[in-house]
Amino acid sequence: MTSSPRFRHVSGPVLSSLALIVLLSGCAAAVPASAPSAPAVDLPTAMTPDAVEFAPLRGIEVPAGSLARPSLAVKIDNHEDARPQIGLERSDIVFEELVEGGLTRYVGVWHSDIPDLLGPVRSIRPMDPDIISPFGGIVAYSGGAEEFVEMMMIAPVVNSVFDLDDTGLFYRVDDKESPHDVVVKAAELVRRHADLPAPPQLFMYAATGSASSATVKGDPVRAVNVTFSESRWPGWNWDAASQGYLRSQEGAPDLDGNGAQLAATNVLVLSVDIDWRYEDIPKTTMIGSGEAWVCAGGRALHGSWSKDSATAPIVLTAHDGSVVELSPGNTWIELVPVAEGSVELQP
Repeated sequence: MTSSPRFRHVSGPVLSSLALIVLLSGCAAAVPASAPSAPAVDLPTAMTPDAVEFAPLRGIEVPAGSLARPSLAVKIDNHEDARPQIGLERSDIVFEELVEGGLTRYVGVWHSDIPDLLGPVRSIRPMDPDIISPFGGIVAYSGGAEEFVEMMMIAPVVNSVFDLDDTGLFYRVDDKESPHDVVVKAAELVRRHADLPAPPQLFMYAATGSASSATVKGDPVRAVNVTFSESRWPGWNWDAASQGYLRSQEGAPDLDGNGAQLAATNVLVLSVDIDWRYEDIPKTTMIGSGEAWVCAGGRALHGSWSKDSATAPIVLTAHDGSVVELSPGNTWIELVPVAEGSVELQP
């Protein structure tokens, strides 16, 4: 199900403006018909609120109409030779998933902030249609096994594929080795599909970070360490100064292209089953349910996740049965295998 938009309290300046308008209207009604008209009253500019809306994938206020575009999901490489990735730090939501050889790859989703370039772009995997379909919009990837590409092609999203592109949206950069060198012109791709709708709101968000479910109900946690395999063990450390989590991989800081450590406002750890029907290519089981840990504000809340269908959003439920509200900001989602992986929370 899609979450309903959250209502916000009207701010003080807005109430003052409304009260003034009501007062003026009342005074006008009391003036006799023969009295001269009162001069028009111009409200100060500072008292006229700007129209705003909520970014559906971040839960923050933005100018109304500024996000009238589709979301873009991109399959992003996480091989050592692909790091640092291009534009990953500007994503709204990132999913980390297990792929063959014990490595991981990302499905990054951009809507609030669309970079000119994103990459390195890699091939699609069998769980990606179930991850991406709820967002609608566009997906970009480099190709993949024929059956996986067919699965992605029939999903309710626009496919943009490096192997099939003849319009110049993809190209190879010189500073990375193949196959870790494909990038996509993200902003241009989104502009070409400006007629597509914006994504729906997939998670609930609190009005402020201090009101998020994890901050209010969770236990203090200074570090979140997850293991996908012997080759991949990312970690997140709470940073009070930035009020976010800083990411590491295999014990070293995970840096973006500017040399800054990748960070997240929310870190979700979802315990998932792995379907091995494709032999050495694991398929993360996204339609189902499992344990969940929601981390925000230096605290972690235990609960569960569920997803009813390929197009349904992930629903987060706290251990007390309430719907989880995230902190406004970006989110990373660790899809940790039940049998192959582990989760460690350090208070």
